[in-house]
Amino acid sequence: MRIEKSVTSVTWIPSEAIKGMTKMPFEAGVTHYDDPPPDVIEDLDGLIESGAIRFANVLRAWIEVNDGRITAYGYSGGGRLGVTNFSVGSRHMLFPTIAFPDMRAEPEVDGLRVRFTQTAGGRTPLPAPRHVNRPPFVQIVSPVAWTTLDLTIDADGSSEQTLSGASTFPRHWVYDDAGKLTAKSGLIDFKKWYRNAFGEHTPWGDEDSPAIVTEVESALERELSRTLMGGRKPKVKSLTEGKKLVEQGQPGTDMFLLLDGVLRVDVDGESLAELGPGAIIGERAALEGGTRTSTLTAVTPCKVAVVSAEEVDRDALAQLAEGHRREDQRS
Repeated sequence: MRIEKSVTSVTWIPSEAIKGMTKMPFEAGVTHYDDPPPDVIEDLDGLIESGAIRFANVLRAWIEVNDGRITAYGYSGGGRLGVTNFSVGSRHMLFPTIAFPDMRAEPEVDGLRVRFTQTAGGRTPLPAPRHVNRPPFVQIVSPVAWTTLDLTIDADGSSEQTLSGASTFPRHWVYDDAGKLTAKSGLIDFKKWYRNAFGEHTPWGDEDSPAIVTEVESALERELSRTLMGGRKPKVKSLTEGKKLVEQGQPGTDMFLLLDGVLRVDVDGESLAELGPGAIIGERAALEGGTRTSTLTAVTPCKVAVVSAEEVDRDALAQLAEGHRREDQRS
């Protein structure tokens, strides 16, 4: 019996992801940020060809099982590089990304399961002159972006997938065999990527970057985040690692949309969850008398958008709060 499974990562540039002078082409409309990819991928080719995502890493693999034993296995699939849209006046141009060769590790067989690992990525063909942190201290070609995916297939037909490594820029989302969003990279570090991701400091030079991976927020949170970021831009607040966003018991009614980084949720001194980009938090204080019900601490550097609860429908707030009563879920 042949069993085939897959995992896909898509890479895109969210708003507020770029700092300094490098963001000028984005602000001027010469190039663009990307809208969040869909919750379920139904047309990967369409996303790539339209420039809606920067590239995809499609790790597809198979095993043969006979009498309960794995007798053969192998890879299929591979990296899918997209295009970058540039506009100059009324002219619109599409520049294809330069693909690097896919890297596939020798499959690891462990009893009744096989683990596959694949790295894919590339860079834009447009130059990016800049000072860098290592010799030769100047680079002309653009930095490299990539993801490294792990896929484990069991003889019983089940599978597991992980984003085990990735460039620190841009954002990477992970989809399972059914095309459903299952995980996200939790932290963007544009400066580190811009100054370091070249030559030996990439997987093609034997240096990967471990990925900080977070769980996916609810469908309601994704819908609300699109609404909140699609209109008048909210105020964005930055937090250093270890900084508290709010403290349990303190007054406050503002809500927050986590744009980047990881926040820890503590109730009565107990850690209950770690949240990643896309999470909406703080709504319970607006509904429950204006007092914070938990302490939120930055596990990594974070960016949050500050939103008034009055901008969100009351019924949506109540539905959101119902799923955030983590203290009631403690065993």
